[in-house]
Amino acid sequence: MMSDPIVIVGAGQAGGRTAQALRAQGWDGPLLLVGDEPAAPYERPPLSKGLLTGAQSPAQCALRPDADWSADRIERIQGLARGLDVAGRTLTLADGRSLRFAALVLATGGRARPLALPGAELDGVCTLRTLADAAVLAPRLRPGARIVVIGGGFIGLEVAASARERGCTVTVVEAGPRLLGRAVPADVAQQVADLHRAHGVELCIGQAPSGIVRAADGTLQLRLGERLIAADSLVVGIGIAPDVALARSGGLAVRDEAPGGVIVDAGLRASAGPVWALGDVALFPSPLNGWPQRQETWHNAETQAPVVAHNVLAALRGAAAQDWVGLPWFWSDQYDHQLQVAGEPALGVREALRPLDASGAAIRFHFGADGRLVGAAGYGPASLMGREMKLARMLVERRAAPEAAALADPAHKLKALLAAA
Repeated sequence: MMSDPIVIVGAGQAGGRTAQALRAQGWDGPLLLVGDEPAAPYERPPLSKGLLTGAQSPAQCALRPDADWSADRIERIQGLARGLDVAGRTLTLADGRSLRFAALVLATGGRARPLALPGAELDGVCTLRTLADAAVLAPRLRPGARIVVIGGGFIGLEVAASARERGCTVTVVEAGPRLLGRAVPADVAQQVADLHRAHGVELCIGQAPSGIVRAADGTLQLRLGERLIAADSLVVGIGIAPDVALARSGGLAVRDEAPGGVIVDAGLRASAGPVWALGDVALFPSPLNGWPQRQETWHNAETQAPVVAHNVLAALRGAAAQDWVGLPWFWSDQYDHQLQVAGEPALGVREALRPLDASGAAIRFHFGADGRLVGAAGYGPASLMGREMKLARMLVERRAAPEAAALADPAHKLKALLAAA
């Protein structure tokens, strides 16, 4: 068995970082990285920002230069994994190839959720999940183009901001009662809405579209109640569905209902065999309350990868595993503003609002029932967010219990509160 390779399925950020971590932690045996995209592993955050505005190239999104994968003897295999035999330690690809493995890591991520409406298959209806998707969408964001975005989450709003930067006319349609769903506190969501309106974006909130048709002049029309909204391109940003098909084919425990994913323990190990899962597809127990959660973030992929690598090697060597204890952290850049969320604000029972300037920029700290911090959400000009939110994150990660009045008073420096914690 030890002559068999470690196989990673999913050649995105989580899979690529796991491969790097396995080499860094001493695995000298064969290492295979299987992915269905032709590109080497890359980071996804630029897809909705730099790649659409032209500020970044695809090469600048790569995790590392292509030559480095070869130098580390990480063999990249392009192919779609179709079947998994956990007991037999065998992975089958769509082209019929079979790969034996000593251990398997699932970093299969997710796929953009399709729009379940008549007309969703029409040319000009786009999603954004891959480099190929960005290559299709970016040329459509030309000055004067009418862009309709369905979905008021992070991807949809970042696309809207990028489209406005390119001079497009933009309408965002969100069926829910507010932008950003449960991802951020309601007052932060309102500030984000105000920012987009100030930049000329039309927001249609609480309105569900019923279909898409092709007009006589060749443009698209989105039906919204009695209204038809004309669009040169329509971008669907309604989230992703975790890709659990391979795990299910191997009899591993998965969950379909939200948040869904491949069920793993605190060490990110799946329900059977020498199999681990991480990144967008992994459903793991929250370090704060044990509830199952799945995170679709850059930070998640970066921090879970070294833990998975450690635990894979520990299992092969008969050593002790370790738990992943990271807390959520993500950011979103829209225009010249930035939104950051650390921890799980939804678990809070009370909050303290810390103003950062006179414009309304602030950090909202959220306390759990035990008086310790469980989350922080910051929003304002990007120039203000970096340092203050870094300290706020550290307070949350340490489960600090500062006085709410001190957090709310800018005269009490966060660095001092962190030192006291």
